[in-house]
Amino acid sequence: MWHVLALCTAALLAACAHRPAPSSAMPFDQAVTQAVDDLMVQTQKLPAFLAKVESTLTQRRIVIDPLLEGASGQQTEVTRVAEQRIVQRMQAQFKQFTVTPFNANEIGNAQYVLNGTLVRDKDGSGAPYRLNLAMTEIKSGMVIAQSVARISDASLDTRPTAFFRDSPVNGKDRGVEGYIRTAETPAGQAADALYLERLPTATVLQEATAAYEAGRMSEALSRYEAASKRSDGQQLRIYSGLYLTQSQLGRTADAERTFGTLARLGLESNNLSVKFLFKPGSTDFLADPKISAAYPMWLRQIARQAAQIDACVVVTGHTSRTGSEAVNERLSLQRATSVKARLVGEAPPLSKKLREAGMGFRENIVGTGADDASDALDRRVEFKVAGCEA
Repeated sequence: MWHVLALCTAALLAACAHRPAPSSAMPFDQAVTQAVDDLMVQTQKLPAFLAKVESTLTQRRIVIDPLLEGASGQQTEVTRVAEQRIVQRMQAQFKQFTVTPFNANEIGNAQYVLNGTLVRDKDGSGAPYRLNLAMTEIKSGMVIAQSVARISDASLDTRPTAFFRDSPVNGKDRGVEGYIRTAETPAGQAADALYLERLPTATVLQEATAAYEAGRMSEALSRYEAASKRSDGQQLRIYSGLYLTQSQLGRTADAERTFGTLARLGLESNNLSVKFLFKPGSTDFLADPKISAAYPMWLRQIARQAAQIDACVVVTGHTSRTGSEAVNERLSLQRATSVKARLVGEAPPLSKKLREAGMGFRENIVGTGADDASDALDRRVEFKVAGCEA
């Protein structure tokens, strides 16, 4: 049977190899519909050939890995709406596929995974956004269909969903980058190997995140703990979830230990971006205790972890795209200097290991200048490991 399936897949890939460029921009709902229809049509290029083997095939099962915003790697309000529209369209028009929940029970029975990204288009096409969708055959690891639709809406609700809004660090790691890369991979090419390898753990993470966002903190904690104990569980998003649920449940000591692990993982992978929020135009943290009450503990744990590594650490400030470039360059450097001083206050030996830098808005991730939750990552403070100069 797998020989027949392989032939089927090869034929489909050949049929999908030369697809036209995406059409002109259209409203959001229409663009999602077109992207889904294009994707599914690619899987039906050879209906006569498929009919010959239909009797050997069980109904094809698809899981949809929650869509992400392509620059930040976060789930947002609009990516969640897009995912809902995708499920509705597939259930209504493509009944030969069964769409099943993205959870630990279903992933083992699914033949395909569908993933996608919504990105702010910067290619000068005139369309503000682009939706990428890809369908991957899990067993072979091949992308069998990929579609692109351009969206004409001038603005979409890009606010991060609750988990991503609350997370203390940017969880965009190598696995998330693999997800994003897969969503843009042409049909006939291999999906990102690490992304596929982590799918089972990703389902546990998503179950935990759904419980967190529904306010079921004990259940969320149990699932985040289960994810962290898996062989590939040393991930920033998993430990962010552990930290958030422990904090919500009043387990202060556990939360501090978990944040220490987050800091260690981030420094080890040279990918520690912390969402310290400052008063506008100031080096002082926001005074709202709901936001900044944990900052002293964050600084304490970052200092401890930085003190334990042999290399030096560059503390880099970033700002959102509001105001002049010169003002933002200066402000971001001042904030980095302030954070560096606070770290040295926690661990004086760090005075010889820390350097500061300011990027202004040159390395914005979101880049809208909205100055709200949707672009909080643009106001991050990064900690990058670097060699110590003599």
